[in-house]
This record gives sequence, structure tokens and C-alpha cells, in this order.
Amino acid sequence: MLAAARTAFAERGFDGATIRGIATAAGVDPALVHHYFGSKDKLFLAAVEAPADPDEVLPAVLAAGRDELGASAVRMLLSLWDGPARPAGLALIRSAVSNEWTAKLLREFLVAKVVGRVVGTLGYSDEERDARGALVASQLIGLVMIRYVLCAEPIASASHESLIAAIGPNVQRYLTGELEPPAPARPRPHPPS
Repeated sequence: MLAAARTAFAERGFDGATIRGIATAAGVDPALVHHYFGSKDKLFLAAVEAPADPDEVLPAVLAAGRDELGASAVRMLLSLWDGPARPAGLALIRSAVSNEWTAKLLREFLVAKVVGRVVGTLGYSDEERDARGALVASQLIGLVMIRYVLCAEPIASASHESLIAAIGPNVQRYLTGELEPPAPARPRPHPPS
């Protein structure tokens, strides 16, 4: 069931995958999927081997209020990664770097379940929400890579509060500040022959 779920989520995304389709691909009854996982959300978390359930950690981030979302998001990330979730998170990140299939699952997890839900509370158009969400994800994944994967100093040994003070304002600007979203690249002209 998990293999079928990973394939479905990687190919169709969270919204496009269905319990019925996953069950059919796995050769089981949909009721069996519900029995073991309870819901599509829980199946998704198991499929991506998520280090934490967004339903459990995002309410604290959102409770901080619109003007403190950046600091709150960085605080939540650091508390998760400096806790028991780190080994699972590291496995997911390292796998995503070397495996496109896992990268698709991680993108879907970040977009649909984490960053997208936070940015989705701010009332932006779909296009602006997606652009802001990608920028926020770039900061958060960048912090994870530097602190926990590459262990680059001084970030690797910095206190939570100093990192929240340094990175939180950037995340906040991406969430609520004035911003010109990145535009798609223009095709490069071919050099003359």
C-alpha cells in the first residue's frame, strides 16, 4: 500500500491521488487502506515518512499571528530538527537530493501540507501564494541543509534565538512583505551561427 501511495502522490500530487486509486494499484480494498491509515492525510505522512504531522505543529505557528509567522515558522523548524524527528528528517532530505521520486514527494509535502497551508491563510491569489510559498521553502530548506546536512559553522552551532532573529525576518518578508514574485525565465536567444 505504501509503495502504491508513494507512486500516486509523486505522480499526481496530494490532491490528485485518491484512496480508491491507491488501493486499486496495491491490489487491496479501499477499506483496508482506511483501516491501516485512517485517512488520506495519514497515508500521505506515512508514504513520505514525514518527521512530524503538520496538523500537530502548524496550529502553534499560526497562533503567533500574521506579523510573527516568520519567526514562528523558523522556531517550529528548529524545535523539530533539534528533537527526535531529526533522523527521519535527515533521511528524507538526503533521499530527496539524490532521488527525483523522493524529491517530488518532499515538494508535495512542503507545498500541500506545510508551507502552502501557512501561506494559504494570508489571502493571496493562487499564483502569489505559490511564489511566496516557494520562497519560504527556499529559506527553510536552506537552513536545514546548512545546519543539519552540511553542518556549516556558525549556523550549525548557533542558538535557536539567534537563528530566529537572523532568518525569521526573511521568512516574514516572503510571507507578508512587499515582494516582486520571481518571474519565469525567458528563453535564451540562440547565438548566431
